[in-house]
Amino acid sequence: MWMMLPRVAVVGAGAAGLCAARHILSRRNSFAPPVVFELTENVGGTWCYDERVGTNDNGRPIHSSMYRDLRTNLPKEVMMFPDFPFDPQLSSFLPHQEVQRYLEGYCQSHDIRPHIRFNTVVENVKPVVVTTDGEEGRTTWEVTSSDSSGCQKTETFDSVFVCSGHYSDPHIPDVPGIENFKGKLLHSHSYRCAEPFSGQSVVVLGAKASGLDISIELAKAGAQVTLSHSRPRLTFPLPPGIQQSSSVVAVEEDGSILFQDGSVGAADVLMFCTGYNFSYPFLDAAQLGLEIQDHLVSPLYRFMMPPAFPTLFFIGICKIICPFPNFNCQVQFALAVLDRSVTLPSLAQMEEEVQRELQEKMERGVQQHHLLIMDRDQWEYCQTLARTAGFPPLPPVVRSLYEEVWQQRRVHPENYRRLNYRLISDTQWELID
Repeated sequence: MWMMLPRVAVVGAGAAGLCAARHILSRRNSFAPPVVFELTENVGGTWCYDERVGTNDNGRPIHSSMYRDLRTNLPKEVMMFPDFPFDPQLSSFLPHQEVQRYLEGYCQSHDIRPHIRFNTVVENVKPVVVTTDGEEGRTTWEVTSSDSSGCQKTETFDSVFVCSGHYSDPHIPDVPGIENFKGKLLHSHSYRCAEPFSGQSVVVLGAKASGLDISIELAKAGAQVTLSHSRPRLTFPLPPGIQQSSSVVAVEEDGSILFQDGSVGAADVLMFCTGYNFSYPFLDAAQLGLEIQDHLVSPLYRFMMPPAFPTLFFIGICKIICPFPNFNCQVQFALAVLDRSVTLPSLAQMEEEVQRELQEKMERGVQQHHLLIMDRDQWEYCQTLARTAGFPPLPPVVRSLYEEVWQQRRVHPENYRRLNYRLISDTQWELID
């Protein structure tokens, strides 16, 4: 009997969503063309810079957390989708506009745009178990969306790829007495440029990539920066204008800031560079057997699918990864699950594997809110996906150059982006002048 080709809904037209659409479109014998739902009027997701903060014209929160002068902290040679290189004329570390241009080029080259519904909000994604005579129940997905005119519709899909990113819902930690602070409070999500902070004293909370980057920008623009964090003291040279301190523990009644080491300071601005929450307002976590916390979504088999609903895929949920190559591996694995070239273990086995992995991490001393950080585990993970689903693995040169840049970034946080690289083969790269 002739069967309809499976229909896939893709939530989000950022890098992960475009990657999902590109691979679905390349398998025309196995899948119907995808429907991509995009909240804004552009592709690119977080790479699509918007100088507005707060809400946009239709009252929805601004999605992107991109700031004006951001440059990539990974070179284009490892950032690229493996089958779509960046323009070789460009330097290795790119301004965000070039990444946006690259994603627009990727979209155009694979003719994805006709399949995207722009200015469309996904309101609800709900599993529906369909049973036909004598067959085991099959899950389909009801996706309810509304367009810019408010017109709502519900459609049925065989699978849903959640590619909505996790850099848009700011995580603000609980600081006792924060209401006493007299100055300006903001999260890096609403930071766009350094000039307005010139001559001001700014306490930046958090010393990961954005905290460090923004502190350097602020100091160069003439702000006095206190970089407050709970990590071991940074030993590399920081520009003048930045001092380090222990973490902020409270704001006193007079508005001064109390630090972990007992010292007290004043500031004009408190800036939270404290990351983002996972937020999926269109999903009912309990119904899916998922727990969605600020920094963790669990259980997810292979960091992608709820064991009870293995046709729902979260793409790009892990942190500290080489993003585009990681998405590329996850999408191909997910499609191999859908076209049945990969057979999944039983529900119980999947749940057990997820529990075991998380347990092992916690035994190694990984804190709950860091369980989705991959870091060194990402290479073995991508390798396993490729091996299981039978697609080409990432070339070893990606790991080698990624690790080199990681080292450079720790030693020269201000200057490492001046270096340029070139890939010579699948295993070798070189530094170029």
